[in-house]
Amino acid sequence: MAGRRDSMDDGPADLFGNAAPQPSARGPVAFPQAPSAQPARNQPLADRLRPTTLDEVVGQDHLLGPDGSLRQMLARGSLASLILWGGPGVGKTTIARLLAAAAGLRFVQLSAVFSGVADLKRAFEEARRTAASGGGTLLFVDEIHRFNRAQQDGFLPVVEDGTVVLVGATTENPSFALNSALLSRCQVLVLHRLDDAAMEQLLDRAEATTGRPLPLTPEARATLRAMADGDGRYLLNMVEQLLALPPQREALDPAALSRLLARRAALYDKDREEHYNLISALHKSLRGSDPDAALYWFARMLEGGEDPRYIARRLTRFAAEDVGMADPHALPLAVAAWETFERLGSPEGELALAQLVVHLATAPKSNAVYKGYNMARRAARATGSLMPPAHILNAPTTLMKDIGYGKGYEYDHDSEGGISGQNYFPDGMRRLKLYQPTDRGYEREVARRLDSWNRVRESRGS
Repeated sequence: MAGRRDSMDDGPADLFGNAAPQPSARGPVAFPQAPSAQPARNQPLADRLRPTTLDEVVGQDHLLGPDGSLRQMLARGSLASLILWGGPGVGKTTIARLLAAAAGLRFVQLSAVFSGVADLKRAFEEARRTAASGGGTLLFVDEIHRFNRAQQDGFLPVVEDGTVVLVGATTENPSFALNSALLSRCQVLVLHRLDDAAMEQLLDRAEATTGRPLPLTPEARATLRAMADGDGRYLLNMVEQLLALPPQREALDPAALSRLLARRAALYDKDREEHYNLISALHKSLRGSDPDAALYWFARMLEGGEDPRYIARRLTRFAAEDVGMADPHALPLAVAAWETFERLGSPEGELALAQLVVHLATAPKSNAVYKGYNMARRAARATGSLMPPAHILNAPTTLMKDIGYGKGYEYDHDSEGGISGQNYFPDGMRRLKLYQPTDRGYEREVARRLDSWNRVRESRGS
């Protein structure tokens, strides 16, 4: 995930597509429809195990199963332009290539990493010549999100008039990475990371193809699948390293396997979508009062390299927004945890943030202050510049006293129960009920207090 891109890996190491040369800056590359029958010498295992039919693609049954959307398109004979969105090693390139074969289209590949406007124009001209002779073209663009807005706009006319069936592959959220004009002309299909069952299918195929069982205990086999983290190509690259070990050695346990092979780096990009996905997961786990899930997402962010100060800032916001007055201690605790991290640094300071995560997850929740503040902002914008009532204005000069500033003000500490019940909203403005405490945590006591004070106000008609 981190540090690996499909655009750089979909050549000889691509698990899911036919052997083919990489696209270059000199232009598009057309591929034959049929896979190579004879593997090249020293051909990587991932290359040898590429699916040759759509039925052999693993882990994407929601698209390629009997009722999958791609199966339905092929059955209707109306393959639409597509954006394939998914992580590395899940089959984007292969699916595009096999779709072209299934639909009888010429397959042309471009990489947005290496290509520019001139390459696009050449690809479009070739597609027009193919169309003029009665054929069709599937133009596959890897890392399509790397094209700028003008380049993306260049696809619009050839997609609209059917010159090409465009299939773009991206690891980034198309909502943010692609412009709306292009998205409106394509269907976005999400490819899932490979689950445990799909990974096991790949391991079985590897053993059947090589005729050698993996030198792993059952527990280590499960560890190997986990180490690949949903990336089939990475899994088979690790399998190839295992099969290169001397034969007849003792089966590896999980600890020995971990010493031998490197775990795939977790997908986390601090300025891209995964950053926002994980902080959203942390925030919602806290709101849902699940300390275990919250600790997990907190750890995932730290292990991915997130700045703990960013997490501390978001936790402090959560204390004010989602815990609020149900636990008034949550906000000062958040500030204290943040300060503790600043004083201790990493890694000791992360423990203070972990304590804060657990406190916020287990605290009673109320967003009454948050809702009340937003209502107050709307009311402030709607009411303009209404003056406070005269009786609550200070009167430091004789003139101000003469015109009524401070007249009739009642000092609340001198009133029974410490509340006068006077009106503090502008004269003529309807009283608003902005803060409405819940019956959770400390707010239960606050609500009881407010009910008592509101009865005093009502008795005075204020």
